[in-house]
Amino acid sequence: MVKLPTTEQLREISASYNLDLSDADVGSFLGLMEGVMASYDRIDQLVEPAPEVRYPRSGGRRPEPEENLLGAWHYRCSIRGAPEGLLSGKRIAIKDNVCVAGLPMMNGTAVLEGYVPETDATIVTRILDAGGEIVGKTVCESLCFSGGSHTSDTGPVLNPHDHSRSAGGSSSGSAALVASGECEMAIGGDQGGSIRMPASWCGVYGLKPTHGLVPYTGIFPIELTLDHTGPIAGSVEDTALLLSAITGEDGLDPRQNGVETADYLEDLEGGVEGMKIGVLAEGFGWPELSEEDVDEAIREASRVFAGLGAEVAEVSVPMHRDGIHIWNAIAIEGATALMVDGNSMGTNWKGHYTTSLLDAYARGRITRANDLSEIVKLTMLTGRYMRERYHGRYYAKAQNLSRKLAAAYDAALEYYDLLLLPTVPMKATPIPEPDAPREEVVQRALEMIHNTCPFDVVGYPSISVPCGLSEGLPVGAMLVGGSWDEARILRAARAFEGTGAYDAARPEGVKSAG
Repeated sequence: MVKLPTTEQLREISASYNLDLSDADVGSFLGLMEGVMASYDRIDQLVEPAPEVRYPRSGGRRPEPEENLLGAWHYRCSIRGAPEGLLSGKRIAIKDNVCVAGLPMMNGTAVLEGYVPETDATIVTRILDAGGEIVGKTVCESLCFSGGSHTSDTGPVLNPHDHSRSAGGSSSGSAALVASGECEMAIGGDQGGSIRMPASWCGVYGLKPTHGLVPYTGIFPIELTLDHTGPIAGSVEDTALLLSAITGEDGLDPRQNGVETADYLEDLEGGVEGMKIGVLAEGFGWPELSEEDVDEAIREASRVFAGLGAEVAEVSVPMHRDGIHIWNAIAIEGATALMVDGNSMGTNWKGHYTTSLLDAYARGRITRANDLSEIVKLTMLTGRYMRERYHGRYYAKAQNLSRKLAAAYDAALEYYDLLLLPTVPMKATPIPEPDAPREEVVQRALEMIHNTCPFDVVGYPSISVPCGLSEGLPVGAMLVGGSWDEARILRAARAFEGTGAYDAARPEGVKSAG
């Protein structure tokens, strides 16, 4: 039963809109609202449609510390799908921003602790339909708003190669578990690089699909125009398999429009001979960020592609350096409007709203605001200020500039089939100490996104390919194509994977990962 506001509550609302209401005005509006409230009472009586939960499962369990040495598992389970299919025999972990019916979902924050979804996300159903086994939920960063692996309220996720280093974020647990061999595949999410960055730092494959290729239904959103979900895996073939299982429109996600799927396995072994690869100049040499060994590892990867028969040359897209600024305005104001003020679901879009998630998160966010991460606090404070002071002007301008950024990449992709650049400018960074100052916590969460986030803005597909080790830490090369060009990206990644190029001669300090 929906309650009418009190006189004082209505006065507070009117003041927030700069309305001057007399006592008579307030009484009049309260009377008018009573008639409107009847509709809300009727909605309470109606049963909303929900996706069917097709496969039985147990409640799962929290892992013991000795079986969770990387801090990467949030929950363990065994949910078996169809008896056979594309993913038969594969163990798949699901990022904990994705709804799995019956399993607790925390999305990295104590604000959501205790919430258990009653439905499966579309991609969960598709994985099970394809014969995969879901073996657990992976830890992700607090509300998925960090590129480091130190912000989850369950504790940091450790890099499998060096436990003092970050695994990357926000799909930290997914990448760490694939790298450590505890599952063959995992689901990641990507709004600023959160599939590709942890894949790079953990030394696995992570593909951010074209915006809308994979339905986002049943997944905690951040910003509708930036939201992506996709595969992380230990091989290109497994990446292609998982992508094949989860793509296509579901009729419930407004991010999906004119989706073009493909057979990602058909031409996987086709090689790169004759393919044109542009080495994106602006992806290298970021002041105070880029490490020489990382840049050189990617240039060595470009020479490997040339040896495979690709035409490789440097290409310049100056506006790439502005991608971080465009992303900041969209992500900060958009996330504040949708993820914070909109209680994760917002309004003004058609599709399936996970109302139980919205309600649980809203109550937790309001009552436990101090438990939000420092990065989320910074985002919401900045976003609310910009919205109230500048009324959305910069968000709107950034969205308009996103088309100009896409056109700049398109100009390069008119000649080149793919672009190549470092996934992350630096190797995995140290995990901040528990008592680290706020400034360090925020720096370690956001400093690495410069090369990845522009492709969330334009929505183009890209994959992080492990291309070497330096000082014992993985380095990832990123391949980028135009919309719906996942098959070509995967083919190039597979050609590189199959060369044994990790054993090729490397500059001093860059070691083999093979």
